[in-house]
Amino acid sequence: MRDYFKNNLFSYNRRKSISVSIGNTAIGGDNPIRIQSMTTTDTMDTNSTVNQAIRMINTGCELVRVTAPSINDAKNLKNIKNELNKKGYNVPLVADIHFTPSAAEIAAEIVEKVRINPGNYADKKKFQKIEYDDISYNDEIERIYDRVSPLIKICKQNGTAMRIGTNHGSLSDRIMSRFGDTPLGMVESALEYLRICEDHNYYNIVLSMKASNPLVMVHAYRLLVEKLNNSNLKDYPLHLGVTEAGEGEDGRIKSAIGIGTLLDDGIGDTIRVSLTEEPEFESPVAKVLVDRYLNRNNHLKIKPPSNINFSPFKYEKRESDELLDIGGDNFPIVISNLSNLEKINNVELENLGITYDPKSKKWERSDTSPDYIYVGDCIDHKEVNYKLILNYTTWIKEKSNKNYYPLLSLNEFSSIDLNLVSDKINFLIINSSDLESVKNIQIPENFVLILTTNNEHYMPDIRAFFMKNHKIKNPVILSKNYDLSYSDKFIIHSSTDIGSLFIQGYGDGIFIGNQSSNNKEIKKINSLSFKILQAARVRVTSTDFISCPSCGRTLFDLQETTAMIRERTDHLKGLKIGIMGCIVNGPGEMADSDYGYVGSGKDKITLYRGQDVVKRGINFKYGVDELVNLIKEDGNWIEP
Repeated sequence: MRDYFKNNLFSYNRRKSISVSIGNTAIGGDNPIRIQSMTTTDTMDTNSTVNQAIRMINTGCELVRVTAPSINDAKNLKNIKNELNKKGYNVPLVADIHFTPSAAEIAAEIVEKVRINPGNYADKKKFQKIEYDDISYNDEIERIYDRVSPLIKICKQNGTAMRIGTNHGSLSDRIMSRFGDTPLGMVESALEYLRICEDHNYYNIVLSMKASNPLVMVHAYRLLVEKLNNSNLKDYPLHLGVTEAGEGEDGRIKSAIGIGTLLDDGIGDTIRVSLTEEPEFESPVAKVLVDRYLNRNNHLKIKPPSNINFSPFKYEKRESDELLDIGGDNFPIVISNLSNLEKINNVELENLGITYDPKSKKWERSDTSPDYIYVGDCIDHKEVNYKLILNYTTWIKEKSNKNYYPLLSLNEFSSIDLNLVSDKINFLIINSSDLESVKNIQIPENFVLILTTNNEHYMPDIRAFFMKNHKIKNPVILSKNYDLSYSDKFIIHSSTDIGSLFIQGYGDGIFIGNQSSNNKEIKKINSLSFKILQAARVRVTSTDFISCPSCGRTLFDLQETTAMIRERTDHLKGLKIGIMGCIVNGPGEMADSDYGYVGSGKDKITLYRGQDVVKRGINFKYGVDELVNLIKEDGNWIEP
């Protein structure tokens, strides 16, 4: 048995895979991690698709995917390819196929790669529970064999590559009936097709396991790697992506947590960041993710623990003792950093959603106000009645205030009289390199650890710290200070580093910062912290939007609609709203949503309550109002 994770938890080694040719480029093997994206234009509109593809290529897209929902769309791929070649662009094209094998067979003779979805290529999803015995299940496999074999033969004859792309949202009723709505079901869905391909001696294959939930996606890819490792199947390259990630920061954060966690594990040969934005904006974000790993194998060496108490395939929250509102069963806390400011007044606090009511003489906070504020050595905050963290030497002078708590370095902790600390709660900052020192000291129960590292390989290094110190039950805050201004790079790096740990069950809080004392950046970082927790699904503070990136199948303005829905419903804390361009993955990916808004025709949408259709054929211009009315009817509306 080959255990990939046992050998790769503590050092960066990119997973070895076979090299798959895609036209004039290749994926896997010793090739760089490739970046791809997908057009959103009508595939029958050759000029628009070509022009959009060129914009994508010029921003770093190395493979251009185009939807081909019909035979005519598949045929028009030839015109698109010819026009791109005339203009000097020879980037490989990928045909995206759902439901229509005949379109796939046509496309496979034109483009360099065909993507099929095993959930709907030979099956249909009707959300039906079907009981199969082994004989009837094998009969279904034979049916699939007959359905997919013609495509395999065409691909083999034309040198066309294939992506077998499983989507969590479109698992077939057959797979759901046997394996459930699980990562294992996703993996088995792809392996069924993979075995058929290998039976035809066809190996020019890439695999993917996409989901809108980063945790499901990570578990599915890890399980796929382990299944391939312990089978007679070849080690195929993997395409990474989070489906329906959304727009703006939300889309970047969710993508970084899912894709970044796997890249940190050395998994992934090509990626797509799916954003509900123009597709040319996706590749630069993907490049920020990929560029971190160009020299990652030079990271500081991580010493493995003697015993590995970690499962890559399931979520287990680390147990910690409760200390005031930190640890135990509490939601992870957020600490904001105002220590670079000379004075803290109402303006700085209002940026964090903290306001003073002169009538009640109370400080009030919003759902996204930090739980604690680190002020360091700043003492000009006398009028602020809030939970503040001060450096120990400053706290000693101010300790009479019941809402002030000390932060100690390891040297201070080792040298002072521990009777001279807060009897409520104290904070101890520890670097992962302090591991041996931590082993030799007893940390009192009233201390919260703030854990950081200087290792570029941040997530695995912190993960290793938890493995080596599994007996420590003190709450742990995950912390990192970046030498970056607030940007896509800052968002992606912090989401990858810290968000990836939360989806693996580690962390009782988050404390991130940068080198700026700019009030606007402090506000943005505070908001980012809450968004990371929400994307990791460990603390919900706003509406959760599951929003697809649009494609040629979308027949209404998805970006405009998403913005309108967000504007009207963003204050509905705890609700999940799915916004889907079409029926392909919509009902499945938003299966745990409270409400769904799904495209169903030209300028038409269908509203869902959970998985149940409530109203069909609504003009998208009135769809948002209808959605709000539905939420009101159900008693889930609150005035903003």
